[in-house]
Amino acid sequence: MILVHKTFVAYIAMVCVALAGMVLAFPVMAKEVVGWVEKVHVFPGNLIVKAKIDSGAKTSSLHCDCIKPFERNGEKWVRFSITNYDGKTVSYERKIVRTVKIKRHFGNVQQRFVISLGLCLAGVYKETDVSLVDRSGLNYQLLVGRRFLEGTHLIDSGNTYITKSSSCKGKGV
Repeated sequence: MILVHKTFVAYIAMVCVALAGMVLAFPVMAKEVVGWVEKVHVFPGNLIVKAKIDSGAKTSSLHCDCIKPFERNGEKWVRFSITNYDGKTVSYERKIVRTVKIKRHFGNVQQRFVISLGLCLAGVYKETDVSLVDRSGLNYQLLVGRRFLEGTHLIDSGNTYITKSSSCKGKGV
Protein backbone atom coordinates (compact mmCIF):
# COMPACT_ATOMS: atom_id res chain seq x y z
CA MET A 1 0.00 0.00 0.00
CA ILE A 2 1.36 3.40 -0.96
CA LEU A 3 1.26 6.12 1.65
CA VAL A 4 0.88 9.67 0.35
CA HIS A 5 2.46 12.37 2.42
CA LYS A 6 0.05 15.07 3.64
CA THR A 7 2.30 17.80 2.25
CA PHE A 8 2.10 16.31 -1.24
CA VAL A 9 -1.72 16.15 -1.08
CA ALA A 10 -1.84 19.79 0.07
CA TYR A 11 0.49 20.76 -2.79
CA ILE A 12 -1.73 19.02 -5.38
CA ALA A 13 -4.81 20.76 -3.94
CA MET A 14 -3.10 24.17 -4.21
CA VAL A 15 -2.11 23.49 -7.84
CA CYS A 16 -5.71 22.53 -8.70
CA VAL A 17 -7.07 25.70 -7.11
CA ALA A 18 -4.48 27.82 -8.92
CA LEU A 19 -5.30 26.21 -12.28
CA ALA A 20 -9.02 26.71 -11.72
CA GLY A 21 -8.37 30.39 -10.98
CA MET A 22 -6.35 30.76 -14.18
CA VAL A 23 -9.14 29.24 -16.27
CA LEU A 24 -11.67 31.63 -14.77
CA ALA A 25 -9.34 34.58 -15.31
CA PHE A 26 -9.39 34.19 -19.10
CA PRO A 27 -12.19 36.23 -20.70
CA VAL A 28 -15.03 34.14 -22.07
CA MET A 29 -16.44 35.35 -25.37
CA ALA A 30 -20.10 36.10 -24.78
CA LYS A 31 -22.58 34.39 -27.07
CA GLU A 32 -26.18 35.34 -27.62
CA VAL A 33 -28.65 32.76 -26.27
CA VAL A 34 -31.61 32.11 -28.55
CA GLY A 35 -34.65 29.86 -28.34
CA TRP A 36 -35.36 27.13 -30.86
CA VAL A 37 -37.82 29.53 -32.56
CA GLU A 38 -37.04 33.25 -32.94
CA LYS A 39 -37.86 36.29 -35.07
CA VAL A 40 -35.07 37.11 -37.53
CA HIS A 41 -34.52 40.25 -39.62
CA VAL A 42 -33.73 39.61 -43.30
CA PHE A 43 -31.66 42.22 -45.17
CA PRO A 44 -31.93 44.07 -47.42
CA GLY A 45 -35.45 45.17 -46.60
CA ASN A 46 -35.44 44.55 -42.84
CA LEU A 47 -38.21 41.96 -43.21
CA ILE A 48 -38.98 40.18 -39.93
CA VAL A 49 -39.72 36.44 -40.30
CA LYS A 50 -40.30 33.58 -37.87
CA ALA A 51 -37.42 31.13 -37.90
CA LYS A 52 -36.58 27.70 -36.58
CA ILE A 53 -33.05 27.65 -35.16
CA ASP A 54 -31.51 24.36 -36.26
CA SER A 55 -27.95 23.35 -35.39
CA GLY A 56 -28.52 20.12 -37.34
CA ALA A 57 -28.68 22.02 -40.62
CA LYS A 58 -25.41 23.30 -42.05
CA THR A 59 -26.89 25.98 -44.32
CA SER A 60 -29.89 28.20 -43.67
CA SER A 61 -32.93 27.85 -45.92
CA LEU A 62 -35.70 30.29 -46.74
CA HIS A 63 -39.22 29.92 -48.09
CA CYS A 64 -39.87 32.26 -50.96
CA ASP A 65 -42.39 32.76 -53.72
CA CYS A 66 -41.89 33.01 -57.45
CA ILE A 67 -38.30 31.80 -57.73
CA LYS A 68 -37.24 32.93 -61.23
CA PRO A 69 -33.65 32.48 -62.42
CA PHE A 70 -32.25 34.95 -64.98
CA GLU A 71 -28.92 36.19 -66.34
CA ARG A 72 -27.33 39.56 -65.67
CA ASN A 73 -23.99 40.47 -67.30
CA GLY A 74 -23.31 36.79 -68.02
CA GLU A 75 -23.90 35.72 -64.39
CA LYS A 76 -26.72 33.65 -62.94
CA TRP A 77 -29.15 35.55 -60.72
CA VAL A 78 -32.51 34.77 -59.16
CA ARG A 79 -35.60 36.92 -58.57
CA PHE A 80 -37.98 36.03 -55.71
CA SER A 81 -40.19 37.53 -53.05
CA ILE A 82 -40.75 36.88 -49.36
CA THR A 83 -44.00 37.55 -47.53
CA ASN A 84 -43.80 37.47 -43.74
CA TYR A 85 -46.42 36.58 -41.11
CA ASP A 86 -47.70 40.19 -41.08
CA GLY A 87 -48.35 40.12 -44.85
CA LYS A 88 -45.40 42.41 -45.71
CA THR A 89 -43.76 41.42 -49.00
CA VAL A 90 -40.23 42.27 -50.11
CA SER A 91 -38.90 41.44 -53.59
CA TYR A 92 -35.26 40.51 -54.13
CA GLU A 93 -32.79 40.01 -56.95
CA ARG A 94 -29.65 38.21 -55.80
CA LYS A 95 -26.68 36.63 -57.53
CA ILE A 96 -26.68 32.83 -57.30
CA VAL A 97 -23.66 31.74 -55.22
CA ARG A 98 -24.05 28.06 -56.07
CA THR A 99 -26.61 25.34 -56.66
CA VAL A 100 -26.93 22.46 -54.20
CA LYS A 101 -28.64 19.09 -54.28
CA ILE A 102 -30.43 18.27 -51.04
CA LYS A 103 -31.46 14.70 -50.24
CA ARG A 104 -34.87 14.88 -48.60
CA HIS A 105 -36.12 12.64 -45.79
CA PHE A 106 -38.34 10.67 -48.17
CA GLY A 107 -35.44 9.87 -50.50
CA ASN A 108 -35.87 12.25 -53.44
CA VAL A 109 -33.23 14.82 -54.34
CA GLN A 110 -34.08 18.50 -54.59
CA GLN A 111 -31.98 21.11 -56.40
CA ARG A 112 -31.84 24.56 -54.78
CA PHE A 113 -30.31 27.93 -55.54
CA VAL A 114 -28.05 29.34 -52.82
CA ILE A 115 -27.74 33.09 -52.41
CA SER A 116 -26.13 35.40 -49.86
CA LEU A 117 -28.42 37.38 -47.55
CA GLY A 118 -27.96 39.42 -44.42
CA LEU A 119 -29.62 37.98 -41.33
CA CYS A 120 -29.91 39.55 -37.89
CA LEU A 121 -30.63 37.34 -34.89
CA ALA A 122 -30.44 38.60 -31.29
CA GLY A 123 -28.72 41.80 -32.40
CA VAL A 124 -26.00 40.00 -34.40
CA TYR A 125 -25.84 40.71 -38.14
CA LYS A 126 -24.08 38.37 -40.58
CA GLU A 127 -24.06 37.80 -44.31
CA THR A 128 -24.72 34.09 -44.84
CA ASP A 129 -25.53 31.56 -47.53
CA VAL A 130 -29.23 30.73 -47.74
CA SER A 131 -30.86 28.11 -49.95
CA LEU A 132 -34.19 29.05 -51.53
CA VAL A 133 -36.97 26.48 -51.19
CA ASP A 134 -40.72 26.05 -50.96
CA ARG A 135 -41.27 25.70 -47.20
CA SER A 136 -45.02 26.41 -47.44
CA GLY A 137 -45.85 23.07 -45.80
CA LEU A 138 -43.63 23.85 -42.81
CA ASN A 139 -44.32 25.99 -39.73
CA TYR A 140 -41.42 28.45 -40.13
CA GLN A 141 -40.39 30.17 -43.32
CA LEU A 142 -36.72 30.44 -42.34
CA LEU A 143 -34.45 27.74 -40.98
CA VAL A 144 -31.25 29.20 -39.46
CA GLY A 145 -28.37 26.74 -39.77
CA ARG A 146 -25.14 26.32 -37.86
CA ARG A 147 -22.96 28.26 -40.34
CA PHE A 148 -24.80 31.38 -39.23
CA LEU A 149 -24.87 30.42 -35.53
CA GLU A 150 -21.22 29.38 -35.27
CA GLY A 151 -19.20 31.43 -32.81
CA THR A 152 -21.97 33.86 -31.87
CA HIS A 153 -25.08 32.02 -30.68
CA LEU A 154 -26.14 29.28 -28.26
CA ILE A 155 -29.52 27.54 -28.47
CA ASP A 156 -31.78 27.14 -25.43
CA SER A 157 -33.82 24.22 -26.80
CA GLY A 158 -36.52 24.56 -24.15
CA ASN A 159 -37.56 28.11 -25.03
CA THR A 160 -38.93 30.17 -27.91
CA TYR A 161 -38.85 33.91 -28.70
CA ILE A 162 -36.42 34.81 -25.92
CA THR A 163 -34.49 37.47 -27.83
CA LYS A 164 -35.42 41.11 -27.93
CA SER A 165 -35.65 42.86 -31.28
CA SER A 166 -32.66 45.20 -31.29
CA SER A 167 -30.29 46.90 -33.64
CA CYS A 168 -27.77 44.66 -35.32
CA LYS A 169 -24.08 44.78 -34.55
CA GLY A 170 -21.95 45.25 -37.64
CA LYS A 171 -22.38 46.68 -41.14
CA GLY A 172 -24.13 49.73 -39.70
CA VAL A 173 -27.49 47.98 -39.86
